[in-house]
Amino acid sequence: MRQILLSVAAVAIAMSISSTASAQTEVTLIAPGGIRAAVEKLIPGFEKKTSYKVNATFGSGGGTKQQVVHGDVFDVPIVQPPYPDVLASGNVVESTATPLASVAVGVCVKQGAPKPDISTAEAVKKMLLSAKSIAIPDAALGAAAGVTINKMLKDMGIDDQIEPKLKRPRGGGPGGSGGGNAVASMVAKGEVEIGMTFYSEINDPGVFKVGMLPKEVSPRTALVGFVSAHAKNPEGAKALLQYISSPEAMAVYREVGMEPGK
Repeated sequence: MRQILLSVAAVAIAMSISSTASAQTEVTLIAPGGIRAAVEKLIPGFEKKTSYKVNATFGSGGGTKQQVVHGDVFDVPIVQPPYPDVLASGNVVESTATPLASVAVGVCVKQGAPKPDISTAEAVKKMLLSAKSIAIPDAALGAAAGVTINKMLKDMGIDDQIEPKLKRPRGGGPGGSGGGNAVASMVAKGEVEIGMTFYSEINDPGVFKVGMLPKEVSPRTALVGFVSAHAKNPEGAKALLQYISSPEAMAVYREVGMEPGK
């Protein structure tokens, strides 16, 4: 009986040690889909350079922010300004705020389709008014690109005219429900004429990336990383945040169509 108890205790100790070791080597990250392409390119380099393994979760911009506010535990959260609610929650270490990159709203069409002119505000307005159908991420699901596009249409004074043409996918595709991948997929399948979402999320081989909207039409969306106030692996979190803000990372942000830094 004593031997059995000792065996059970030994197993429990071994499991506890294993769990602790795993917690020390794993770094968890949560981020919006707009930075997913870059982060997924950066993870292998970070893992090779350090002894850490990264467990990354991606969602909508609004959804990610709310997870941080609600206290979901991640070592490194990445959020979009403004974020007074994130700071007020006490769930991030404010002094660790690190600007990573910004992302623009981009336009895509089906491969082989005519490429619209988006070089000026007037050209963008003409494209939107002449298009028969347009896919955008769903702002109601927390998609930051959808929020940005909705504001753009309102500021241009054409939101009521464009609304009947808009298609908002509600699922499928990484980066959160109704994310950029779902928008690009609709364009690739010929379900809509034009797609608009964050440029870094347009990765479907069936579409042509026309380009980024001019800044005067659609301001860039910034992304900022933090060390969580509840990080299970604070040292790993610091190392990861340093890596994704390094010169190597800046090159990757440019590669996927983002603008490094603020």
